[in-house]
Amino acid sequence: MQLFNLGKVPWQESQLIYHALAKLGREALCLVSPSAPYVCIGFHQEVAQEVDLDFCQANNIPVFRREVGGGAVYLDGNQLFFQLILQRDNPIAPRRLDAFYKKFLQPIIEVHHRIGIQAEYKPINDLVVETRKISGTGAGEIGDCIVFVGNLILDFDYATMSRVLKIPDEKFRNKVKKTIEENLSTIQRELGVSESGQWDERTLNHMMAQEFEKVIGPLTPNDKNAALDDKMQELQASMINDSWLFRKGKQVSGRVVKVRSGLEIMQRMHKATGGLIRAEFALEDGHFKEVSISGDFFCVPLAAVQNLESRLTGKPITEVKDVLDAFYDNETFEIPGITPDDWLNVLQV
Repeated sequence: MQLFNLGKVPWQESQLIYHALAKLGREALCLVSPSAPYVCIGFHQEVAQEVDLDFCQANNIPVFRREVGGGAVYLDGNQLFFQLILQRDNPIAPRRLDAFYKKFLQPIIEVHHRIGIQAEYKPINDLVVETRKISGTGAGEIGDCIVFVGNLILDFDYATMSRVLKIPDEKFRNKVKKTIEENLSTIQRELGVSESGQWDERTLNHMMAQEFEKVIGPLTPNDKNAALDDKMQELQASMINDSWLFRKGKQVSGRVVKVRSGLEIMQRMHKATGGLIRAEFALEDGHFKEVSISGDFFCVPLAAVQNLESRLTGKPITEVKDVLDAFYDNETFEIPGITPDDWLNVLQV
């Protein structure tokens, strides 16, 4: 297995190298980090719906669409990437997705343990410290290969992350930022500035290579050769352009920000006959949390809205219809123009 321990590289190379290796069918482990920040969106996403393109352009933050799924993320030099490229028929790769993630996240768990952070695997593809996510990962098929990507997070710019996302209003943006801060940790946050400072990029990359060797076998250090450089140049021409970035993605109703496995923040809107309904809430392990309902429906008393928010909080999303039925049975006022189906439109995900 080839090892490309390249350290800091131009931002576009931090994405192009694993795409190029996969399309060439070359198995490898890449350890890289971008020399400049950028935003990376998932293969199936609609960029204009996910990213504040005006903000990114004004602040010289490039945006890249990868061939791996998942959500939009802000990436910079404080994140050290590991990228594992395997042939699809390689017998060391488990066929079940949960087994795949569990096996190939073990090296990253061990690196965290070696530096004093008790990270644990959380299905299906998260590493957590207590309840805080501490590594972002994803996997997908490119060419004849499976690509597994992730990061060690030295530090994280929560403010810029919340700013590069396309958010409908500042109130929701503040909620996104607060939730990410509470649920995404870093090496610096866990160890403190002084202790984390001893773990530089070179040391951590060396540790990752050592731990991956225990799982995938011996690694042979390599530099980029002409064939790899040519493939990266070819992909740069096809992947860093507007036609690739703005290819049609999956339209999503409202706004959904995934913070970690089992935790998403949502804003959903629906125009009912009686007015606009807006719901903001978190879904944690399938249960409603921090529910806020607003809109321009003048016919619903504030006390009734607060009652519905209270009824929903803590309930599993599978019971949303039962909650609404009980809510309507309990209320004595009429709600002209807003039916249970209208509420379901914004609450049933």
